[in-house]
Amino acid sequence: MAARNILRTIHRPVFRNASPSDVNTLKYVLHRTCICSSRKFSSLNVKSDDREIVSFLTLNNISDNPGAVKKGRRVGRGIGSSKGKTCGRGHKGQKARSGGGPGPLFEGGQTKFYKTIPKRGFTNNHAEKMIPLNVGTLQDFVDMGRLVPPGPNDPPLTMKDLVDAGIMKNSVIKDGIKLLAKGKERLRSPIKIEISRASADAIDAIESAGGEITTVHYNNLALRALLKPDKFEIIPKRARPPPKLMPYYTNDHNRGYLSPQVQMKKVLSMNDKVSETSEESS
Repeated sequence: MAARNILRTIHRPVFRNASPSDVNTLKYVLHRTCICSSRKFSSLNVKSDDREIVSFLTLNNISDNPGAVKKGRRVGRGIGSSKGKTCGRGHKGQKARSGGGPGPLFEGGQTKFYKTIPKRGFTNNHAEKMIPLNVGTLQDFVDMGRLVPPGPNDPPLTMKDLVDAGIMKNSVIKDGIKLLAKGKERLRSPIKIEISRASADAIDAIESAGGEITTVHYNNLALRALLKPDKFEIIPKRARPPPKLMPYYTNDHNRGYLSPQVQMKKVLSMNDKVSETSEESS
């Protein structure tokens, strides 16, 4: 403030003939001089009433400029306020009512624009929402060591193992997971897996790498018991597929778990285990 007052007292023609750099230099010198003089002045025994009061901008004194905020007019306060009685809405009618007025799509009574456009398609309320999963993603998680392929005598991977590996979350899986074939050229690990659905290319990719895939149906209760077994004292029995899904899970082309070929493989594997245990005991 002191430097600004000193600059105002200097004759203005001096600044007219000086270059901008000279003016800035003069301002800096005056500013430093005022700071040094104020420090010396503060070291003297000076009354507090003679010092300049400096106010800082803080949260408790911040405010808008005068006139920046205008108070709204209070309607219905008499004729002297120019908005009394009908409050500027006029007498009766749709616009005078509370919540009145036509909607934003009203076009004066003619057919609305969105009604002139034909409808296309529909939303199937009975469709099952399958989460896509690619075989390339499985190979990536195997390479990272987060997913361990099961051995010949180990149980197959399930959706619970995929969740535990961090491929997806429990809350994402609503009806199941469908295995797709993106990244099949990178698949080299033999993976034995049970999953809800699988495409034909994904089945070929898994089996060409030496793995085994089985498509299994899970209803809502069975899916919850699979993903969150700690919520159940007794794991409920898995329900059979509904009639509309029975052709899918009884077809060996889809590797359905109810197909005769898959059932025969399961019986033969159980017989082999029984024979191995009997030989070991003998």
